[in-house]
Amino acid sequence: MTDVVIAGGGPVGLMLACELRLAGVDVLVLERLTERVPHSKALGMHARTLEVLDQRGLAERFLEGHKRAPTTHFAGLRPLEFDASATRHPYMLLIPQAHTERLLAERAAELGVEIRYGTEVTGLTQDADGVDIEVAGGAPLRARYLVGCDGSRSTVRRLLGVDFPGTPATLTAMIADVTLDDPPATPALLARHPGGQAGVLEYEPGTYRAMTIEYDTVADPDVPVTFDEFKATFRRIAGTDHGMRDAIWVSRFGDAARQADRYRVGRVFLAGDAAHIHNPSGGQGLNLGVQDAVNLGWKLAAAVHGHAGEDLLDSYHTERHPVGARVLQNTHAQVALSRPGHAVDALRELFAELIRAEEVNRRLTGLVSALDVRYPVDGAHPLTGARMPDADLKTPDGDTRVSRLLHSGRGVLLDLTEDPALRSAAAGWTGRVDLVPARHADTRLDGVDAVLVRPDGYVAWAAPTDVTLPHALNTWFGPAR
Repeated sequence: MTDVVIAGGGPVGLMLACELRLAGVDVLVLERLTERVPHSKALGMHARTLEVLDQRGLAERFLEGHKRAPTTHFAGLRPLEFDASATRHPYMLLIPQAHTERLLAERAAELGVEIRYGTEVTGLTQDADGVDIEVAGGAPLRARYLVGCDGSRSTVRRLLGVDFPGTPATLTAMIADVTLDDPPATPALLARHPGGQAGVLEYEPGTYRAMTIEYDTVADPDVPVTFDEFKATFRRIAGTDHGMRDAIWVSRFGDAARQADRYRVGRVFLAGDAAHIHNPSGGQGLNLGVQDAVNLGWKLAAAVHGHAGEDLLDSYHTERHPVGARVLQNTHAQVALSRPGHAVDALRELFAELIRAEEVNRRLTGLVSALDVRYPVDGAHPLTGARMPDADLKTPDGDTRVSRLLHSGRGVLLDLTEDPALRSAAAGWTGRVDLVPARHADTRLDGVDAVLVRPDGYVAWAAPTDVTLPHALNTWFGPAR
């Protein structure tokens, strides 16, 4: 019996597979397609996702050779500026999804993950001990857990009977990756016109992402779009097609927004687009899914190893469902702010004025980049539930930083005051939590005596607080040995 079977070998499934193998879990990825798709839906990787990759020692692989955009936007209103004091990655990385998948697949191979391409899940049943999985044209499989990372039309979600409520599409958008003979002097994605939106963005030398949006018209997403149709639409909206040619791929989508009402049903979980879909405003979708995977991975590994109770597994839905709902909400707002019309023009002018205020700018940047995600964790300390600052540290083993301490995928207990009681209190969790004595010069940690950091980089406990360390360790890392 396999420990965990993952349906779907896209970025979310691959990230989850890497997290599980890093924790010593036997994992099998089933991908319906016979090979990886060469084109890319997603283009942007936000700061929080880069932090997550940094926590596993992978960030440099993704940064190499790709552009860094120092600002982002909200409904096309710029600039939303990153706070360099809040993250080591104050930018949005322009990296095609195909590159992300390739790099994650390479990492999965290094860790020994088995990926079966051309293998489609067709049925599932579960009992108290595991999940029986039927696959097209192959022998059935049995796993202790199954995770559906199989996209917006998730077979796993359908087989579970999980509702996927939300709102239908109200617009038609098209994208194409092209060469431009006459690119605009200042490329922008997207520019507003009376008939909709159109724009281009160069994401690799000589290669542009072109996009159009037509409001209040909904095309059948199952009908293929041709390049000629795309060019005609672009010209109709923008008055020119900039001499576009040699399309790598063309696709259409809408702004339907839906979210699974449950992310967990017994031994089966949903992540990524299988759990939520929304308009791609702000480039949040891939990032949201990868962060789902990192939240779930260590919890599922703890369950496989016998350390996790039902409450820890349930916390995946408790923590990630509100985050997904917030993304659906802000993308709805961005679509509303992007529509044509005099009333929206006035609203955008006001909104652009508000964005110039530092507090508003920082609030929206944190929202779109997921740097402001905070989980409901017991404890009165201001750090609990928030992402751990990637502080520079001096330890007995030399200079390091917090993210490097998380490369193993284990929890970290930072002792910042050389408290001998910490070692005694944490003794029963050796192997699950690394105790690290350290000094720091980071003002964000001033007055902090100790910090318990989860494998996903969020703070589970900080001292001084009203919650005891053994209680926090038991909650997040299971009973002591």
